[in-house]
Amino acid sequence: MEYLLDTAHLESIEKYLQYFPVSGVTSNPTIVKKEGKIDFFSHMNTIRKMIGKSRSLHIQVSAKDHEGMMKDADAILNRVDADVYIKVPVTMEGLKTIQALKSRGVRVTGTAVYTKTQGLIAMEAGADYLAPYFNRIENNDGDPEEVISSFADMIAEYGYPTKILAASFKNAGQIDRAFLAGAQAATFDPAIMESALSQAVILSAVDQFGQDWKSVFGEKNISEI
Repeated sequence: MEYLLDTAHLESIEKYLQYFPVSGVTSNPTIVKKEGKIDFFSHMNTIRKMIGKSRSLHIQVSAKDHEGMMKDADAILNRVDADVYIKVPVTMEGLKTIQALKSRGVRVTGTAVYTKTQGLIAMEAGADYLAPYFNRIENNDGDPEEVISSFADMIAEYGYPTKILAASFKNAGQIDRAFLAGAQAATFDPAIMESALSQAVILSAVDQFGQDWKSVFGEKNISEI
């Protein structure tokens, strides 16, 4: 399983790299908007330095037409680095762009995936990662687990190299469901996972362990006795 941080907030990335087994960082224009009017390329290069080359960095194009997407991709590859995964929405123009980028050996993440049709054709077009929007599919009366499992079945059946990078979550339970449905990776707001690991029942259990220990050994920890 791969856990990716869906954020461009530098302080959050620095913080959560210390806690989570992070495989990479993803962003999109909406996420970038939250950071205000930043120096975009300087910001992305800072993220790359923070996560290193061993983790993946996924940056989304802002243009909606093929020509604009290609120019965006070239700018990202030239001004960040050639190892970036270019995020491309799976639209008509996006499919054209995915195929053009893959013909050049560029790493591509197909994003804004809501339907099986989008995912299946993006796999055939050569997308390295495929990002189905879990919560948004569910909000549109779809079954995100069925969508993900259908992608996983096709990958297993035909040997596509594509990985399923589930996205768009409102809680950690959805992340679990995505993995159980067959996703190999998930990208999420790190605050979701922190919340899941800080539930009152968990903290209560830890507090009880501490109280039980102190009742016998006082304030000394194991390393101190």
